[in-house]
Amino acid sequence: MDEEPRPEQLWSEAVDLRAKVASLTAQLTEEHKMASIGRLLAGIVHEINSPIGAILSNNQVIIRSLEMVGKAIAGGDAAALEKAGRIVETCQSLVAIDKIACERISEVVRGLKTFARVDSSDLRKVDLNEHLQNTLKLTHGEFHRRIQVETDFGDLPPVECHAQMLNQVFLNILVNAGQAIEGEGKIAVRTRREGDDVEVSISDTGRGIKPEDRSKILAGGFTTKAVGVGTGLGLAISKKIVEETHGGSLSFESEVGVGTTFHIRIPIEQVKTAAS
Repeated sequence: MDEEPRPEQLWSEAVDLRAKVASLTAQLTEEHKMASIGRLLAGIVHEINSPIGAILSNNQVIIRSLEMVGKAIAGGDAAALEKAGRIVETCQSLVAIDKIACERISEVVRGLKTFARVDSSDLRKVDLNEHLQNTLKLTHGEFHRRIQVETDFGDLPPVECHAQMLNQVFLNILVNAGQAIEGEGKIAVRTRREGDDVEVSISDTGRGIKPEDRSKILAGGFTTKAVGVGTGLGLAISKKIVEETHGGSLSFESEVGVGTTFHIRIPIEQVKTAAS
């Protein structure tokens, strides 16, 4: 007869299994994070490509203009110098446009870097409004042609959290909101302090969630999207990050044909057991 496993052996196996589950969960979360960025990549490329195109075009004009200025100055007569002055003014306006284009590129890159940073395990105090704003920049390329984004950011204290994990939650819910809107619509993002918590609300004017789907929407593997569009993991991962990692809560309210609002509540200060 086989010998029954000893309690210490069972305990060791349980610890090993728990470690493997934690490792797989972390890997799955990271892969889903990269997939989220991948879905937005076309929009991000467009956001960067358009201002770069403007800069290159302006650069060619400026080069030709400076050549003309050089010739005008060499001429030395009053009419030539007046023409040179007008060319310089044109160059100044083009440089101002280039500055705006460079700032736009910098915003998109900064948002992407903030989201994709590798120190996501760090627990630190951050400006949650700033992180939301940076995450919204990643969605601009996908949303700006058809979706109006409104923000109403309250005065928040620094929030102790795993910031990069919450960035993933914000992006998951924002992408879902955009995909729920057929044609034109609106997404509203609101932040407020509620006692010892902060609450982030993300509302959309999309198709809403059917009553029979609401009890399953936060479960892993459930999706109402077409094959290849959604995996059903985004909201389940978001719920785990908010509730298990941060000791907060993730809830929603929805009305078919009107839209959906997700509520994310995060403690301002983390309890050690919630952050571990």
